[in-house]
Amino acid sequence: MSLIEIIMPKMGESIMEATVLKWLKKVGDLVEADEYLLEVATDKIDTEVPSSHTGILTQLLVNEGEVAEIGKPICLIQTDNSDFQTDIRKDTDLTNVDQVSEKITTEIEEIKVLTGLNIDPISVAISSDGSRFYSPLVLSICKQENISSTELASIAGTGAEGRVTKHDIFAFLDSRTNAVSNTPKRELKAEPVIITETKVEPVAVAGNDEIIQMDRMRRLIADRMVESVRIAPHVTSFVETDMTNVVLWRNNVKDSFKKRYGENITYTPILVEAIVKAIRDFPQINASVEGDKIIVKAKINIGMAVALPSGNLIVPIIHNADQYNLVGLTIKINDLSKRARENKLKPEDLEGGTYSFSNIGTFGNIMGTPIIVQPQVAIMAFGAIQKKPAVIETPQGDLLGIRQKMFISHSYDHRVVDGSLGGQFVKRVSDYLEGFEMDRKLF
Repeated sequence: MSLIEIIMPKMGESIMEATVLKWLKKVGDLVEADEYLLEVATDKIDTEVPSSHTGILTQLLVNEGEVAEIGKPICLIQTDNSDFQTDIRKDTDLTNVDQVSEKITTEIEEIKVLTGLNIDPISVAISSDGSRFYSPLVLSICKQENISSTELASIAGTGAEGRVTKHDIFAFLDSRTNAVSNTPKRELKAEPVIITETKVEPVAVAGNDEIIQMDRMRRLIADRMVESVRIAPHVTSFVETDMTNVVLWRNNVKDSFKKRYGENITYTPILVEAIVKAIRDFPQINASVEGDKIIVKAKINIGMAVALPSGNLIVPIIHNADQYNLVGLTIKINDLSKRARENKLKPEDLEGGTYSFSNIGTFGNIMGTPIIVQPQVAIMAFGAIQKKPAVIETPQGDLLGIRQKMFISHSYDHRVVDGSLGGQFVKRVSDYLEGFEMDRKLF
C-alpha cells in the first residue's frame, strides 16, 4: 500500500492558484483515476479537478474556501501501488500537535530559505491549538511587504480553521497606517536614503451611495491589470484602416456561409487572420519576456477577450491560429465564445497564449488602450466600423466617397518592443485588411 499526493494541476496561462469551491469526494471514499475530486475557481475559470490515481481518499490538505497553489498537493490517496513513495505525512498522527510540528519543521525551514523570512518554524507552522499554519505564498508576501513575525501572528485568519490567507494579508496591509516603521534599515551610502510615505485619502461615501463588494474574479482581474502596468511600460500606436472591402464581402457571403456551415461569420475571424499574417511578417511581436531574455514563440496562439454576462472578461486561446483557414477560424472562434459565456471552458482553453486582441467595437467604442496580458509583449484592440467621408485615390484623380473606417489600437511593452516594430506591426495588420479580396471564395 502506498500513500501518494494528488497535485493541483496547471489551470491556464499565468494562473498560480485556485480557490477550492467544493470537494466532490470525502475522506474514506474510493476514487477512480480521472474521476472528479473537487471543484475550484480561478480568476479565469471555474472547473473540476480529476484524480490522477485510483485509491482511497485519506486526507484533504486544502479545505473548501482555501487557496490551492498550482503544483502543490491538495489531498492524499492510499493506493495498492508500492512503486509510489510514501509522503512524510503517512505515519503522522494529525491529532498530536507536537508530532505534526516535528514532522513539518524541515519543510518550514526550507520555506525560510526560499522566502528569507526569519520566523520560528514551529510557532509559525502550527499554533497551540494546531490550526495556525502559514502557506509559502503567505510567507512570501510577508517577506515582500516587510511584515514582521509579530505582526503576522496578530493577523486574524478568515480561512478554514482560522488559517491566514493572502486576502487577510492584503487587508492587513490596507489597514496598516505606518509602513515606514516596518521598513528594514538600509545601509547609508554617500547620501541618506529618504523614504516617503504615500497616504491614500479615504473615499467619501454619501448616504445614498451604493457600495458594491468586488467579487473574486473582479479582484483577481484588478490585481493582474495593476501588475501588468507595473511590469511593462505601455506604449500605444493607432492607425485608421479602410474596412470597406471586408464589410462588403461579409455582407455578400454571410447567408450562404450560415446555410453551408451552420455558423455565423463575424468580422472577428477576418481580424484574427490579419493578425496571424502580420505575426508571420514580424515574429518578434509574438514573444514573451523572462528576466533579461526575450523568448520568440514558435507557435501562434491568439488570445481573444470575451465579455461574460457578469461584465467580467475572459481570454480563451485560439491555439495554432495560423493552421486554420477562414472557415476553421470562424468555427473555432464561435465555439470558444459560446463556451466562455456558458462557463464551459476547459483549463487548456486558457493557456499558452502568445498574442492577444480585444474587439472593443462590439461595445460601440472607436478606439482604446488595452492592457497587455502578461507575459506577452503586445495586445491589439479593434474599434467600431463607421461610415465616413473619405478621399479615394484613383488613376483619374482623387474622389470623395463614403468608406467603412475602423481604428486599430496597438499597445506594446516598450522594454522590448520599440516604436518602429510596434508601429509597423499595426500598419501591416491594417494593410492586410484594406487589401482583402472582394472575390475571395470560401467553398
